Amino acid sequence: MPEVTDINVLPLLDRLPACRVAVFGDFCVDAYWTIDADEPPLSLETGLPIRCVRSQRYTLGGAGNVVANLCDLGVKSVQAIGVVGGDLFGPQLLKLLSERGADATGMIRAGDAWQTTVYAKPYRAGVEDSRLDFGAFNTLTDDITRGLIEALQRAVQSADVIILNQQFTGGLSSSTLVAEINHIIVAHPAKRFIVDSRHRAGEYQNAILKLNAREAARLLGESLPDDQDVPANRAKEFAVALSKKTGQPVFLTRGKHGMVVADGAVMHEIPGIQIIEQIDEVGAGDTVVATLAAALGTGASVLEAAVLANIAASITVRKLQITGTATPEEIRVAGASPDYVYEAELADDPRQAKYLPGTEIEVIGGLPGNLHIQHAIFDHDGTISVLREGWEQIMQPMMVRAILGPKYESADSGLFAKVNEIAKDFIDKTTGIQTLAQMGGLVKLVRNLGYVPNDKILDEHGYKKIYNDELLKMVVTRIKKLQSGELTSLDFQVKNAGNLLQTLHDRGVKLYLASGTDVGDVIAEATAMGYAHLFDGRIFGATTDVKVEAKRMVLERIMREHDLKGHQFVTFGDGPVEMRETRKRGGVCVGVASDEIRRFGHNPAKRSRLIRAGAGLIVPDFSQLPALLKVLQLA
Repeated sequence: MPEVTDINVLPLLDRLPACRVAVFGDFCVDAYWTIDADEPPLSLETGLPIRCVRSQRYTLGGAGNVVANLCDLGVKSVQAIGVVGGDLFGPQLLKLLSERGADATGMIRAGDAWQTTVYAKPYRAGVEDSRLDFGAFNTLTDDITRGLIEALQRAVQSADVIILNQQFTGGLSSSTLVAEINHIIVAHPAKRFIVDSRHRAGEYQNAILKLNAREAARLLGESLPDDQDVPANRAKEFAVALSKKTGQPVFLTRGKHGMVVADGAVMHEIPGIQIIEQIDEVGAGDTVVATLAAALGTGASVLEAAVLANIAASITVRKLQITGTATPEEIRVAGASPDYVYEAELADDPRQAKYLPGTEIEVIGGLPGNLHIQHAIFDHDGTISVLREGWEQIMQPMMVRAILGPKYESADSGLFAKVNEIAKDFIDKTTGIQTLAQMGGLVKLVRNLGYVPNDKILDEHGYKKIYNDELLKMVVTRIKKLQSGELTSLDFQVKNAGNLLQTLHDRGVKLYLASGTDVGDVIAEATAMGYAHLFDGRIFGATTDVKVEAKRMVLERIMREHDLKGHQFVTFGDGPVEMRETRKRGGVCVGVASDEIRRFGHNPAKRSRLIRAGAGLIVPDFSQLPALLKVLQLA
């Protein structure tokens, strides 16, 4: 994957405004209706509950969202070709297009012969209810078909790229219309046509395809179950087979697993991007096809276009209860250094694990070569120390109580289980980052889920105090047992951690301790454990500034001050943050999949998230120290 993860696509953003794109397809309005969460009153006339709408919001949907994405990406020339009806939503759809700056002269005004497509989405307490769809029974007339073809022929003359977007069966993409479009494609071989079609992708000819794995399988005559992921090797086979069949590039999206792109026999896999927030995948496909078109229209390669589209989609899915878009500014922030997910299938399947002979040291990829380790960075909690073992059992119920707020006592078992799972998943994804950042994420969860009134939501410092007060009760009790001699440092260490620290220190390797815990607490706990002196003052932790990530800061600092290359430093950690930040900088990543209760042996959940974050080696503990030192070329 290095050829993918090292690609810098940010320069493409400056070229996007010059691209000219036409979007032909099923335009609609997405209506968001927020239903009052209180007990509904009853209608005097019918006795049925009244669903009172607190707020309403309308955005572009379907092909309209593709247009919105193009405009928000900065593309200056965007033409819309579709149909609107004479109902009250028709003018609303045209108004939304105009507000984006799109050229809507290609939109056919069909009057009463067409019902403007609307997806009405009621939300109550942050949860989407059954949707109401308008326009599901539209039928193309000869006049509408003729008008659409003429509008598309005009648009092709000036566009660099044409997107053919089909959203629903009762829309524009009848077999007759697709046949007419194919004639236009053949007549303009220098133009790029990109098809994003849920039901008729196989009917288009000589066009670039953007589709998902199940759609690809269907085009190749295979049927795949809806309830299982498509393995990467199968997705690659589908993409290559379709590209050879069509003679055009194929972009195969894989949701959280990223994307596969094939151009003939040449294939690239673009990994997924780690997202710790809640996600809403609605509209992500529109972001992908819009970004692909804009990038290809500027002369980008298919690989560059795919990498950019993958980043853009990772931004869109973070936007809840809206068919979102991604802007160049947002892409610049995320795209400078995306948090890629590595080896997802290996992470989920321990049967694929490969170990150094006679050891429990798992090797991901290949063995490190030509190492000259001069610096070693250690995470603290769970990597060396287990003084804070059990922190998740404190944080999770605290988060559940914060999210549910006044509904904590009255929540039914289903809601309680759902919020517990949300909290557990969030903790799993954020393990290793500083506590204040975790609490900032909790604030977003509380606000997005909507069970707590806005004026009752605490800030990240307020929630951190609640958590820290409970956690420190446990830690202080354990430190007192150390100080009294009731227990020793070895009782709170991952197996052989102290020997590893002492060995590296004796061999002249500079040691650094970097933790998401407050720096004062890290120093106090390392001192109580008896190994603080081995770090020679190089102990780092969280501050009151949520933007300062201790682990990232340490890595940047030692590389800058010592002009280090990746083969000169190693990071040991049980959390994804230190693995990911080290992987980005080319360092050696040793994931510690520690069982913090036994203090030795594997924790399968840690193994999975460490591999996803980029670990190159996985150890359960440091009991096989000679073998570990040998593979790190320190023996």
